[in-house]
Amino acid sequence: MANRYLPLALKHSPTPRIEHFALLAGLDATIRGTLVSTMPLVVYDALGDAQSTSVAFFIAGIVALVWGLMVPWATRRIPRRWAYSAGVALYLVGNGLGAIGTVWSVPLALICNAMATVTIFVCLNAYVLDYVDRANLGRSQSVQMAYAAGAWTIGPMAGVWLYHQWHALPFLVAGGFSLLQMTCFWILRLGNGKQIARAKRPTVNPLGYLGRFFSQPRLIAGWTFAVMRSCGWWVYVVYLPIFCIEAGLGDKVGGIALSVSNALLFAAPALNRLARRLSVRRSVRLAFGLCGLLFLAAGLVSALPWATVALVMLASGFLVMLDAVGGLPFLMSVKPSERTEMSAVYSSFRDVSGILTPGAAWLVLWVAPLPGIFVAAAVGLLSSWAIAGRLHPRLGVARPSRGGEQVSAPGAVTPAGAGR
Repeated sequence: MANRYLPLALKHSPTPRIEHFALLAGLDATIRGTLVSTMPLVVYDALGDAQSTSVAFFIAGIVALVWGLMVPWATRRIPRRWAYSAGVALYLVGNGLGAIGTVWSVPLALICNAMATVTIFVCLNAYVLDYVDRANLGRSQSVQMAYAAGAWTIGPMAGVWLYHQWHALPFLVAGGFSLLQMTCFWILRLGNGKQIARAKRPTVNPLGYLGRFFSQPRLIAGWTFAVMRSCGWWVYVVYLPIFCIEAGLGDKVGGIALSVSNALLFAAPALNRLARRLSVRRSVRLAFGLCGLLFLAAGLVSALPWATVALVMLASGFLVMLDAVGGLPFLMSVKPSERTEMSAVYSSFRDVSGILTPGAAWLVLWVAPLPGIFVAAAVGLLSSWAIAGRLHPRLGVARPSRGGEQVSAPGAVTPAGAGR
């Protein structure tokens, strides 16, 4: 009886808002942004050579890929709030190991942080799909990017500066933001998300939902867009600075270019409004097409280094646009009963691109100079432009429903010779 006199806020969790998810995404970006430029230096200093560093990153990528695909299986046995908390705890462990800075602790720190990133990504996407309706997914994506823009603009430079002051300092700062992320998550009281009733059936094998993924062309296309977008960023972040050094422009040009490009994330809400006017299909095609053409031009005019840098920087603007709208074809096509599983599949794009890009670059460098990597990236981006032509033309366009509400058209990819 006493429970009836409790304030409503103490009896029921408030409905999460888009800004709540953006806050969590921004804190996660602060952790990752602080370490994104620092970890390669830390790993290299600990292991002593570039080859060992490459092996450490490769192993971390493989572990993160497998771990991410296992997260849905884990969330069937562990409440999602504890899975998310475990991801933040992995950040704390990883940052603690990184602060120790030994030859054994640093590679383990790299692996723990990679596992933390993918765990939080899967859980946060599942929460977004639970609480944000399809018509507002685009706005949710752009607001998250706007909240993360400052972290990605300042974090890389700040992390390296902190590392030069004291090797443990960037990890202590990242650990502090991890604690803040954990605190905010529990204050928001997201719980375990909405529970979708299912027909009774045997528990799915941890990798069994991959069959359902491969049977849905819409999801395959959306995942491919994410991989190609991430590959473009890999080329920009890793190989543009190398090109600048080899071309005699110095080792600071690439870092400055990255900071300028990350500042464009503040324009994510405006890009989302543009996407709603053009439709998701037109926006995705426009971004992939122009980005691919600019990368191609950058590779062809490599004899003029400053022109190459300028063209790749222009291309990064369209990569930012893809960050704002490129994930919508996947998110708008996920069935409610498969949110967590397909969020895990979607999260694999980062790890796949992290394996695919260095591998493709290694092959290109066997037969061509470094600018050939820009041309190879252009091929992948323009291939995505062609695939995007099969997206449903009304994807993401508001249209009146029978009840007068505005809803988004369902996402669809039409394979050649087949219907929706």
